[in-house]
Amino acid sequence: MSSYPVHTIESAPAHSKPVLEQLQKVFGFIPNVAGAMASSPVLIGGFVGLFQHVHSSSLTEPQIQTLLLTNAVTNASEWAVAFHTALALNQGVQPADVDAIRHGRSPGDASLAALSTLARTLIETRGHLSETDRKRFVEAGFSAEQILEVIAVVAASTITNYTGSVTRPPLEASFQEFTWHAPSPGRGTLYPPSL
Repeated sequence: MSSYPVHTIESAPAHSKPVLEQLQKVFGFIPNVAGAMASSPVLIGGFVGLFQHVHSSSLTEPQIQTLLLTNAVTNASEWAVAFHTALALNQGVQPADVDAIRHGRSPGDASLAALSTLARTLIETRGHLSETDRKRFVEAGFSAEQILEVIAVVAASTITNYTGSVTRPPLEASFQEFTWHAPSPGRGTLYPPSL
């Protein structure tokens, strides 16, 4: 149970209201994690600014959703995994690739696999990429500059992932079919069945 409220536009602090209104326009609803973020105008304002830049980068929406889903799984953020599963499928990421990411594996699509591997490596090494990591990404058809764009996606999703893990917002009914549970130490893998 969370001790953080999930704000609506009406209940949010004054400086968070414009951001929630903006998210309402983008998604058609206010994601519960954003409602929880709204308790801090500083957090939600910073997140939305970065979010806008991420979605105007050279990466496609399926590529961005691949990164966001990979980051959510790597950070064991249950709300974000369900949310980005739905968005990735909606953006045309193949169900088999989504399923692979949800199970901690690389997608079959070579381009998405390169993105997913880079994101997971950035998180697991705290940004300390090896020359081999960089070379592998560029050889997959990306530019060195796009590594920096991936860092921006990792930063944006870290805000969402950590907020979700701290505030534990309820999962919206429309994402319930994509519920995901992080593996529990000592109890084996608790990933859900394949999609």
